Amino acid sequence: MLTFVQLLKRVRKELNISQEQLARELHVSFSTVNRWENEKSNPNNIAKKVFFDFCKEKGIECE
Repeated sequence: MLTFVQLLKRVRKELNISQEQLARELHVSFSTVNRWENEKSNPNNIAKKVFFDFCKEKGIECE
Protein backbone atom coordinates (compact mmCIF):
# COMPACT_ATOMS: atom_id res chain seq x y z
CA MET A 1 0.00 0.00 0.00
CA LEU A 2 1.28 3.45 -0.92
CA THR A 3 1.83 6.16 1.67
CA PHE A 4 -0.09 9.40 1.27
CA VAL A 5 3.07 11.11 -0.06
CA GLN A 6 3.65 8.39 -2.65
CA LEU A 7 0.01 8.57 -3.66
CA LEU A 8 0.09 12.35 -3.94
CA LYS A 9 3.15 12.23 -6.19
CA ARG A 10 1.68 9.41 -8.31
CA VAL A 11 -1.55 11.33 -8.87
CA ARG A 12 0.30 14.51 -9.85
CA LYS A 13 2.49 12.57 -12.26
CA GLU A 14 -0.47 10.72 -13.76
CA LEU A 15 -2.34 13.99 -14.30
CA ASN A 16 0.86 15.79 -15.35
CA ILE A 17 0.16 18.72 -13.05
CA SER A 18 2.37 20.83 -10.80
CA GLN A 19 2.12 21.19 -7.06
CA GLU A 20 0.62 24.62 -7.67
CA GLN A 21 -2.06 23.22 -9.98
CA LEU A 22 -2.94 20.49 -7.50
CA ALA A 23 -3.11 23.06 -4.71
CA ARG A 24 -5.66 25.07 -6.72
CA GLU A 25 -7.72 21.94 -7.36
CA LEU A 26 -7.73 21.05 -3.66
CA HIS A 27 -8.30 24.67 -2.52
CA VAL A 28 -5.13 24.75 -0.44
CA SER A 29 -1.94 26.74 -0.81
CA PHE A 30 1.05 25.67 -2.87
CA SER A 31 3.13 25.58 0.31
CA THR A 32 0.67 23.13 1.86
CA VAL A 33 1.05 20.65 -1.02
CA ASN A 34 4.80 21.20 -0.97
CA ARG A 35 4.99 20.47 2.77
CA TRP A 36 2.92 17.31 2.29
CA GLU A 37 5.17 16.04 -0.50
CA ASN A 38 8.32 16.83 1.48
CA GLU A 39 6.83 15.23 4.59
CA LYS A 40 7.10 18.44 6.59
CA SER A 41 3.43 18.18 7.55
CA ASN A 42 0.54 15.79 7.19
CA PRO A 43 -2.90 16.58 5.83
CA ASN A 44 -5.78 16.45 8.24
CA ASN A 45 -8.73 14.13 7.63
CA ILE A 46 -10.73 16.82 5.83
CA ALA A 47 -7.86 17.52 3.42
CA LYS A 48 -7.43 13.80 2.80
CA LYS A 49 -11.14 13.47 2.00
CA VAL A 50 -10.90 16.37 -0.46
CA PHE A 51 -7.89 14.69 -2.09
CA PHE A 52 -9.63 11.31 -2.35
CA ASP A 53 -12.76 12.97 -3.74
CA PHE A 54 -10.56 14.75 -6.30
CA CYS A 55 -9.03 11.39 -7.31
CA LYS A 56 -12.46 9.84 -7.67
CA GLU A 57 -13.65 12.78 -9.79
CA LYS A 58 -10.61 12.33 -12.06
CA GLY A 59 -11.12 8.55 -12.27
CA ILE A 60 -7.91 7.71 -10.43
CA GLU A 61 -7.80 4.82 -7.96
CA CYS A 62 -6.47 6.25 -4.72
CA GLU A 63 -7.84 4.09 -1.92
